[in-house]
Amino acid sequence: MVSSGLVLEGGGMRGVYTAGVLEYFMEKELYFPYVIGVSAGACMGASYVSRQRGRNKTVNIEYVSHPRYLSLGNYIRHKQLFGMDFIFDEIPNKLVPFHYDAFLKSNQTFIVGTTDCVTGEAVYYDKKDAGMDILTLLRASSSLPFIAPMIEYGGRKLLDGGIADSIPVKKSEEDGNVRNVVILTRNADYRKKKSSMEWMVRRSFKQYPLLADAMLARYEKYNSTLDYIEEQEQKGNVFVIRPSQKLEVDRIERNPLKLERLYNQGIKDAEKQFEQLTDWLKPHHVLV
Repeated sequence: MVSSGLVLEGGGMRGVYTAGVLEYFMEKELYFPYVIGVSAGACMGASYVSRQRGRNKTVNIEYVSHPRYLSLGNYIRHKQLFGMDFIFDEIPNKLVPFHYDAFLKSNQTFIVGTTDCVTGEAVYYDKKDAGMDILTLLRASSSLPFIAPMIEYGGRKLLDGGIADSIPVKKSEEDGNVRNVVILTRNADYRKKKSSMEWMVRRSFKQYPLLADAMLARYEKYNSTLDYIEEQEQKGNVFVIRPSQKLEVDRIERNPLKLERLYNQGIKDAEKQFEQLTDWLKPHHVLV
């Protein structure tokens, strides 16, 4: 069993912060044997596992202004704000090729978290089982309620992994990682608030009541997980990297200048904490 895991929170376009952190890790050739992520975190983590430096920046910043990436037109025409076919098919297979071979041959474990729409519970997929279907699972993990359709895979209907398990640190622990590096995409004082749109959630997902329950309870689970992470951080079992400056980027952001600033902040925060991180990791084998 591995002893140190890397846990990646989602957060939509805030995920470019994680991209910056991982870019610095790649520059320093720091690769964790176990990586787990949801939504944007999983997407950024995939390019980290495939060793593609610069790819996350190209895909998520240079292409963000493309009308097929993120636009109201997408929603009008296809009922999805993000162009999911464009992001999870055309870009990785044609425009900015994803290195499937390097990804699948990597000796890193890579886990994608999703949410089962019938049960409302988290479902996790290992890259060794997903194989070439990995982009379908990344798409499922990134499919946000209301702005993207459910994804059918393996007999299940799936949505955003952040609904059921926004920061899957406990899953990493269950898989044998006694210590974890957690990359968050919110500032230190952030706590999620209760949704004021319960009626809309219940009405929109009346065929999936357990999914609606999970969506409405998400704030409690998220805040509880943050409390747990802080407890484990004090015990020395978790090392947290999070935005050190006030966020200017929301989940849905099309301004490439704001996104690049957040990306660069991720690089700078990782650089600033890198010596402390490597000292924290010394008793544990994490370089692969």
